[in-house]
Amino acid sequence: MIVFPNSKINLGLRILRKREDGYHDLETFFYPVAIKDALEITQQGLHEHSSSFPFTQSGAPIKGQPTSNLCVRAYKLLKRDFPHLPRIKMHLHKTIPSGAGLGGGSADAAFTLVLLNQMFHLGIPQEKLLDYAAMLGSDCPFFIINKPCYATGRGEILEEVPLDLSAFKIVVVNPGIHVDTGLAFLNITPTQPAQSVKEIITTVPFERWKDVLVNDFEKAIFPHHPEIADLKDAFYSKGAVYASMSGSGSTVYGIFPAEQVPSFEFPENYFVRIV
Repeated sequence: MIVFPNSKINLGLRILRKREDGYHDLETFFYPVAIKDALEITQQGLHEHSSSFPFTQSGAPIKGQPTSNLCVRAYKLLKRDFPHLPRIKMHLHKTIPSGAGLGGGSADAAFTLVLLNQMFHLGIPQEKLLDYAAMLGSDCPFFIINKPCYATGRGEILEEVPLDLSAFKIVVVNPGIHVDTGLAFLNITPTQPAQSVKEIITTVPFERWKDVLVNDFEKAIFPHHPEIADLKDAFYSKGAVYASMSGSGSTVYGIFPAEQVPSFEFPENYFVRIV
């Protein structure tokens, strides 16, 4: 079976406090976007139950060893609780840039959990799938729900909030710059904002988001990577209603009225999609 894991953008991202476990409490709004990978899983024999299996990948490069890929880890996580899970073969074709603030790896892992649950009739309810996903990464649970969500905690506490941006086009650009997320966190001073991201999304007119909807990582990252800041400026100079970096970057997106998407000339090595 083949599925197509999609990406996400962050509408606002505030770092609220440092936790005792070393993580940070944050708040953000996840919005799914139709930039997709392709994931294929096939069964390898009816009675083979080894936890190791052939995993292949193509498309955009992925850092790290295949054995540490989140899709492989998702299978092994379920295999631990469902020993009868058959041996499989898995192929992942990457389109979503890795480490770009678009959640591609998290989406691949979450879709692996959902697909294995469906293929082999494991009967795992959504609440438990969310638990498994949280073991794999903070963004993974969002892709189990895969609808607009307000997120708190590390990003794993989710509340569905209706939001429809279908009247707009989203221009998504990744300049291929690696952002050190750990270093970015060091340059952020956690604060409690006067208005929550959820409150802004649900009560502030869309045209005013640019004045109040903030991604805290921008202040930490833009001074070190002016090319990323330039993307946001370019979107606003061309009439974006809202523009922001997604997650900890380096992807930047601009939201434009669907009938007013301007043309851009980005360097050839930039990843560019309009969704």
